[in-house]
Amino acid sequence: MPAISDAKILLVSTHGFEQSELEFPRDQLRAKGAMLHVATPDGKAIKGWEGSDWGREAEADAKIADVSADDYDALVIPGGQINPDLLRVDEDVLKLVRAFHDQGKTIAAVCHAPWVLVEAGILKGRDATSYHSIKTDVINAGATWKDEAVVVDQGIITSRQPEDLKAFVSKIVEEIEEGKHQRKAA
Repeated sequence: MPAISDAKILLVSTHGFEQSELEFPRDQLRAKGAMLHVATPDGKAIKGWEGSDWGREAEADAKIADVSADDYDALVIPGGQINPDLLRVDEDVLKLVRAFHDQGKTIAAVCHAPWVLVEAGILKGRDATSYHSIKTDVINAGATWKDEAVVVDQGIITSRQPEDLKAFVSKIVEEIEEGKHQRKAA
């Protein structure tokens, strides 16, 4: 059960992430002392989406194919419409999500990012939330969808939208400090 100040967190993303959904968790978790790395498909900086146009870049620390769940305590996936839609068809991302899941580590996905969890096959039989426009996708994946700021089921954290980010980050801290979770393999 690592303290958040001793935790190693991996954030995976690509172009088109919702600006606040990457920056707020990244910055808040780092401010709490966690070591947080950003991994992207090619290991290069990615561009966010803010409002109705492209936003700021986020620097990358690693290439997704080069990282391992063995080296981290938690996985965070920001939303936006573009980012998770691209990530959910990336086999390296799906393998990584399944590895975090099978090791009982904390997984956090906000807004449209539960699409990635759906594609990885880890939401069946769980409580979850998401941005309202993908509610049916989450339900069709076998989850019980709840309209709540943040929903946690055995260390899998889901959240709805940017307004819920404070609660989202608080739950990430809580679940990391709780330790590993016993789950059935995906």
